[in-house]
Amino acid sequence: MPTITKPLTPTTIGNLKPKTNRYPKSDGGCTGLFIEVMPSGSKIWRYRYTLNGERQSPVTIGSYPSITIEAARERGRKYAAMVAQGISPVTDAKKDRGAALALDTVKAFGVHWFETQIADKSEDYSKTTLRTLEKDIYPMIGNKPIGDVTSGDVLAICDKIKGRGSPQAALLARNVIKRLYDYAIDRQVVVTINPAKMLVARFIATQSSRERVLSPEEIGKVLRAVYLSDMVRPNKLALHLLCITMVRKSELRNAEWSEFDFEAGIWRIPAERMKKEKEHWVYLSTQAVGLFKELKALATSEVYVFPARHGREDKPICKTTLNQAIKILDMDVQHFVLHDFRRTASTHLHEMGMSSDAIEKALAHKIGGIKGIYNRALYAEERKKLLQLWADFVDAQIENGRTSIIGNFSRTE
Repeated sequence: MPTITKPLTPTTIGNLKPKTNRYPKSDGGCTGLFIEVMPSGSKIWRYRYTLNGERQSPVTIGSYPSITIEAARERGRKYAAMVAQGISPVTDAKKDRGAALALDTVKAFGVHWFETQIADKSEDYSKTTLRTLEKDIYPMIGNKPIGDVTSGDVLAICDKIKGRGSPQAALLARNVIKRLYDYAIDRQVVVTINPAKMLVARFIATQSSRERVLSPEEIGKVLRAVYLSDMVRPNKLALHLLCITMVRKSELRNAEWSEFDFEAGIWRIPAERMKKEKEHWVYLSTQAVGLFKELKALATSEVYVFPARHGREDKPICKTTLNQAIKILDMDVQHFVLHDFRRTASTHLHEMGMSSDAIEKALAHKIGGIKGIYNRALYAEERKKLLQLWADFVDAQIENGRTSIIGNFSRTE
């Protein structure tokens, strides 16, 4: 006997508690309608359907309780009627959401943006974003119509946060508003200008070297300048690798050929060379493998990947070599040191929604609590994915604005 799905009620929905991963609960009051419970506790109405014999991705109706049970069922029945005629409800669903949001406030649209775009990202990323919205953004502009916010409003938010001694939180608030408005513009919701995009990050807060995060444009500027300079080829490749492998400078310059398995795409850094005194595996992107193979072809040492060019002793390059190489570059990028590559990678990968734990593992940071007990293979697949994603992202920034041939580092299949 088939299981009968009961219609959802306010009590039933109220009893749905968040879990580590989002999960659906079907509504017996409308075929195809379900509510999805996010790890943050938000609840989103969606409608699943099959068109032309193929299961389609569910369409989003909206958040509960903003969209009531009856309103969600009404939408579900409307979309079911369209599907019965062989018509995809996707376009109508977007229009329905847009119509509901067109004249809404920043907070109303922010709630929608968070629930549909951010809530199912990594826990740290979603919590940080939500805290920024609720603590800094909504109190100042939450009640303003989304189309009325100016760059002056965003600057006022940033200045207030800086006033309490938190310049990095000010930058974070600017970035959250920027992403929210990017989404609003993409969805054609009233606004056509992003008020946060008009504010240059370095004018919001002066970053010290320990806080510096390169923008995508600055990543491109740095590496284009590297490849267009007259420094020796191994140093150019070293700086590129320092960016895309997320390792520390000391770990790279002391690298030995015996540590690499190019077939498996793994670099095993021994414990004695690691800050935490524990062996660290770097899952190499296709770009990193290609760069290391080029270095192998240029090798003048059977031991070291980056041998010193002078003297008879076989030893790695001096610890200041790469610092000096970057200092003499002609580039319009301020307050940048090599260690900022790691922070830059971490920041952008978090913004892409990658797992915070996987990022921390890739950086060889210690993860506290029970998670820190697991072996080195933990998050291996996620780390492979994020390091390849990061190398692809860096490639794209090098290509942006390139006017000279500096090499082909694109991902190859």
